[in-house]
Amino acid sequence: MILQSAFHYYSHIIILMIISIYPLLLACAKDPTIAKPGCVSTCGNVDIAYPFGMNDSNCYAHQFFEIECKNHKPYLASFNLEVTQIYVNISTVEIKNPIYYSCQSKNAFINLKGSPYVYSQEYDKFMAIGCNKLGFLRSNGSTVGGCVSICDDDEAVGNVEFGNDGCHGRYCCETSLPMHVWEYNATIRDIGDGSESNMCSYAMIVSDAWLQSYGLGIQKLSNVENMIDVPAVLEWEIRYDMGINNSILSSSSHARCDASSLASPTNTTSGFRCRCLDGYDGNPYIQGGCNAVASGKENGSKWAIVGVSSSLGSVILLLGGWLLYKLIKKRIIKKRKEKFFKKNGGLLLKQKLSSGEENVDKVVLFTLKELENATDNFNLNRVLGKGGQGTVYKGMLVDGKIVAVKKFKVQGNTAEFINEFVVLNQINHRNVVKLLGCCLEDEVPLLVYEFIPNGNLYEHLHEQNEDLPMTWDMRLRIASEIAGALFYLHSIASQPIYHRDIKSTNILLDEKYRAKVADFGTSRIVSAEATHLTTVVQGTFGYLDPEYFQTSQFTDKSDVYSFGVVLVELLTGQKAISSIRSDEVRGLASFFVVCMEENQVFDIVDKRVLKEGEKEHIIAVANLAYRCLELNGRKRPNMKEVTLELEEIRRLDYWKGGSAQENFEEIELDRNEDSQLWDGYSYSNVSETLHTTTSSSRELSEIMPILTIK
Repeated sequence: MILQSAFHYYSHIIILMIISIYPLLLACAKDPTIAKPGCVSTCGNVDIAYPFGMNDSNCYAHQFFEIECKNHKPYLASFNLEVTQIYVNISTVEIKNPIYYSCQSKNAFINLKGSPYVYSQEYDKFMAIGCNKLGFLRSNGSTVGGCVSICDDDEAVGNVEFGNDGCHGRYCCETSLPMHVWEYNATIRDIGDGSESNMCSYAMIVSDAWLQSYGLGIQKLSNVENMIDVPAVLEWEIRYDMGINNSILSSSSHARCDASSLASPTNTTSGFRCRCLDGYDGNPYIQGGCNAVASGKENGSKWAIVGVSSSLGSVILLLGGWLLYKLIKKRIIKKRKEKFFKKNGGLLLKQKLSSGEENVDKVVLFTLKELENATDNFNLNRVLGKGGQGTVYKGMLVDGKIVAVKKFKVQGNTAEFINEFVVLNQINHRNVVKLLGCCLEDEVPLLVYEFIPNGNLYEHLHEQNEDLPMTWDMRLRIASEIAGALFYLHSIASQPIYHRDIKSTNILLDEKYRAKVADFGTSRIVSAEATHLTTVVQGTFGYLDPEYFQTSQFTDKSDVYSFGVVLVELLTGQKAISSIRSDEVRGLASFFVVCMEENQVFDIVDKRVLKEGEKEHIIAVANLAYRCLELNGRKRPNMKEVTLELEEIRRLDYWKGGSAQENFEEIELDRNEDSQLWDGYSYSNVSETLHTTTSSSRELSEIMPILTIK
């Protein structure tokens, strides 16, 4: 009732103010002459300036400048292209240019040959969007431009969140146009054999100003799969063969017309373009169209009259409007938060929190305001990384604690959020990233994790920092920690959990460079009796279990395969997918298996590993990785066996290094910190081997037989 009364009160004030100042505003307004006398000068909200015109042939200079007004939208009649703006003083026209879709049979083709129009080299760009694609622009009968767009995952890019600074080759690319482009014909090819993939990709000529206006265009392209066109700019000239000569020069004062070769690829004069002289603005193509720009003094006098006559009413209007706005905004925000809270399962979560259920009572419900303050309103400078599910930001809570905040994609549903929340609530392990809480007050849910400061394993392996090299001991420890975490997920957690996306980018390193398994958005909880999970194939190329790819049945051994690829990365320092290798062994897993079977594994092992590791230990790890990469899942070891074997190699590696007792105690201490992980599993054989064997009496080959590849 209060809001309704306030609305009526301030509505009356607004009406009275408009009535009182309307005559002054009308007197100050001056409608510039843009069209010929007697000709219609607008279509919808677009001004139609001569030489363009509608209806009567006397209203436009030539048929190429004829505008058809259809459903209050102007179109270039010769090409049926919708016009969004006409700029006569720089001789350009903005149109809606169609987007080329690689996944549709309909081509985006426009031929302007023989007309006074060309695509603007100054105001346009050619852009392609796709994953590992080559975008080509064909014009005038040949390829005139192109660019390359790459990414890590062959995913649909319609939902990619671009930055505000343009495209630089990741998910999208851009290049400038050459001169004299009068034909628009785009094509897209995959990088490699030239065949088209099933994923949809896009190419377009687009206005650079639209892209650069506060990143507005780039942000809109995040929804490119739902777009059919983008703004583009055509330049034009008055061609001499149109029969329009220098009569325009004599009829337009304060204007200047210069010779132009816009539509001539040989740079010979083909027409002319006009502009208003400095200090004048308007339409240089009609008589009296260029008017002097009003000086600051004149403008000041006019607006001073308006300001004095309406000052009191304006103050009241602004103050009342501001108070009304604040009241309405506060109420809308409150209702919006309540709606999202219910939609994202907030009531159910509150019920679980109050009931004191196990694990759930440890999760904090953050407010949206808290997380906005922590991340500086989700500032782009706070972005830690982006993935298929959303963006992760670095934040600092009011108590000074550093956290990572994951914001799921707007276009998606909350299934990934709910899944990750439920899965992480079942996990309590020091080598799994810890979930601290969530926020359900926004349109998309937010998850809050502990902050892991030292990036991911991929960065340290493939972008090595000389200040902190990846030593053999560190690689072996990280492999053991990842294996222990997967062993926990598969066998120790209250219900078995399949991670489904094990890869080096999902292994984070904390302040002590201990491994933390992250990104559980695609993970699944299965019953103890289940032998597999039948799903749509999902994962990362290079780490994906071939058996799962063929059968759509994901098992615990599928995680073992992905771990095997990570283990080979640690051993060789090479990427899971590399374009340097031949097509047959482009994947690291295939390359490694071939090298093992040809007894050439030491040719691909990282130089630091060869220098620091014992040959027997390297062979042992290589054999373990080889078994993890078996094509037949039943022949792969389970994560319990992998974990025990890696722990044994670590112990023997320390013993061989000459400080057996000290390092043995260190490993024993590490194991005891997660004592619940090993309940029910015996280490007696390992301990007995270590304590009864000395370096002088037995070699490693006697302690742990090395598998031989047949």
